Amino acid sequence: MDAVVLAGGYATRLWPITRHRPKMMLPVGDTTVIDRVLSELESDGRVDDVYVSTNERFAADFEAFLDDRDYEKPRLSIEDTTGEDEKFGVVGALGQLVDREGIDDDLFVIAGDNLISFDVSDFIDAYEDNGGTTLAAYDVGSREKAKSYGLVTLDGERVVDFQEKPADPASTLVSIACYVFPADQVRFEEYLEDGNNPDEPGWFIQWLVDNDEVYAYTFDEAWFDIGTPESYLTAVAYHLDGANRVADSATVDGTTLGENVHVLDGAEVVDSTLDDAIVFPEATIRDCDIRESIIDRETTLEDLDLAGALIGAHTTITNGDD
Repeated sequence: MDAVVLAGGYATRLWPITRHRPKMMLPVGDTTVIDRVLSELESDGRVDDVYVSTNERFAADFEAFLDDRDYEKPRLSIEDTTGEDEKFGVVGALGQLVDREGIDDDLFVIAGDNLISFDVSDFIDAYEDNGGTTLAAYDVGSREKAKSYGLVTLDGERVVDFQEKPADPASTLVSIACYVFPADQVRFEEYLEDGNNPDEPGWFIQWLVDNDEVYAYTFDEAWFDIGTPESYLTAVAYHLDGANRVADSATVDGTTLGENVHVLDGAEVVDSTLDDAIVFPEATIRDCDIRESIIDRETTLEDLDLAGALIGAHTTITNGDD
């Protein structure tokens, strides 16, 4: 099979942190969000080519990223878009990619901002056992949260009903944008030609459930959809598990670190208190109390008390500044 890693979003809810950086490249522990996906696809011998689907704005970032890695399978497949208002929608972009790359094999599709706790190989095993389109499903534990996803209803392992973003969900089991399609069910062109919604892939799954057999692989561990500052910080906290990670080249002096603090290369933190925070490379923090915040690279903060803050790159803020 071939694989597509969806990495074409602009992550506006994470701005300014992701204004000039793909959110898939955000650090989580000792690696990045997308590395966790690519490394598993790289190691599974059933996966041949891996297409990283991104947009023109971030193409150079991904080219440099892949050049810096030792992966053999991934290659870029670039959408002809540079901004949110030009997007084709996920299904539209998938249809174009399949046509552009001439894909005619089974197809694994996963969102590049998915942090999953199951092994990709186990998911592909389930697909092979099912013999039909298979999606990953997770219980989000809240009907309010379920409103934002595709709701899955099962009879055994078979999906008998699928509702994308239901207003009144009957359960909390949702699809997490991780699928394998047999070659004969890669029907994006047919779906789009019928005038169906080109946006979220859940709309395609809802249509496919009515037209073909779809199965679910359910898992109970952890899953994070990196779409907001809160979800990103929660994912980092899960992987740090209460510990702190300070790069060897960083300086932390006269500072109290609480839990789940990640200080990256070349950052300097002096006479401060940090808790549940991420400090990007070459940032400088002095005499600050910072909680549940993300501080981007080459930023200088002095004498501040911040909670729930997103501070963009190359910013200088000191107490008393407007």
